[in-house]
Amino acid sequence: MPENLNNANFFERVYAVARQIPYGRVTSYGAIAKALGAARSARMVGWAMNASHTMEDVPAHRVVNRKGLLTGKFHFDGTNLMQQLLESEGLKVVDNQIVDFENFFWDPQQEIPEFK
Repeated sequence: MPENLNNANFFERVYAVARQIPYGRVTSYGAIAKALGAARSARMVGWAMNASHTMEDVPAHRVVNRKGLLTGKFHFDGTNLMQQLLESEGLKVVDNQIVDFENFFWDPQQEIPEFK
């Protein structure tokens, strides 16, 4: 694990990973938890994403559940803000689920050099 993430609290570590999710890509709560060495803490990642809404540099809308469902959408201002943000990045959402989720999935363990 990267040295600078070892000393940060869990939420800060989650935000450090989330900030690296590229535009037009998404990841899951579980993938972030697994990358941080806390595979059973997906729910905790969700709490971190919910607490991040005042931080403009944390793209919480790019974090969804393992099936591509927008389970966190109710924590965004407005009924469809999470969906609108994702669609503005080129993703298609139908019935609160990302279409072709596997094609847009970003795995932090594969993409962040420190986790490889």
